[in-house]
Amino acid sequence: MLNPARMKCIIMGIQGCGKGTQAKKLESRFNMVQISIGDMFRWNIKHHTKLGSRITRTIKEGNLVSDEVVIQLLRQRLNEHDWNFGFILDGFPRNRVQSEFLLETYDIDAVILLEVPDEEVLRRIMGRRHCPACGLDYNVAFVPPKVAETCDGCGTALVKREDDNEEAVRKRLNDYHVETQPLIDIFEDQGILVRVDGAKSPTEVQQEICERLGLA
Repeated sequence: MLNPARMKCIIMGIQGCGKGTQAKKLESRFNMVQISIGDMFRWNIKHHTKLGSRITRTIKEGNLVSDEVVIQLLRQRLNEHDWNFGFILDGFPRNRVQSEFLLETYDIDAVILLEVPDEEVLRRIMGRRHCPACGLDYNVAFVPPKVAETCDGCGTALVKREDDNEEAVRKRLNDYHVETQPLIDIFEDQGILVRVDGAKSPTEVQQEICERLGLA
């Protein structure tokens, strides 16, 4: 049985699979620290750090943030040691270079892979809505507003992300499968991959994660 206070793990899955939700649940339930690469990007951009400037410039140029920058950012974050030897990493690694760095630098206990069929991911992402005024998020399939396409909080018309269209989502799905399968193979060879049915309800997914990891 793993000790959550000292557990170092990764949560993986396609965009829309619910990995952020599950990471937050594990953080709250077991006092682990969720470390999100996306959140670190946003923090550095918001606070105008040197890394933030590099990230902003790269994104504006339409490129992916380099492995060097992502690894530097993660190393800085983990060096803070506020995670008391227990963390759940969300959004990293995304390729072989990043996975090799992680396995060589830290003793990873488990890699949680949330598996969701492509058509279910498409349904979830296509249902996402956002209030541009107050920032509330909705999903017409799971958390719909009381009045269709209207924010419950301020009455503003809800919007979709520009790239939340079927063509763009299917491309992201294809890119994910191409990029991620080699990582899945690596973690499976290491004996640390834990496959979980991410198509279930959030509560059921959390229960399965805990059962598979042997957490009370």
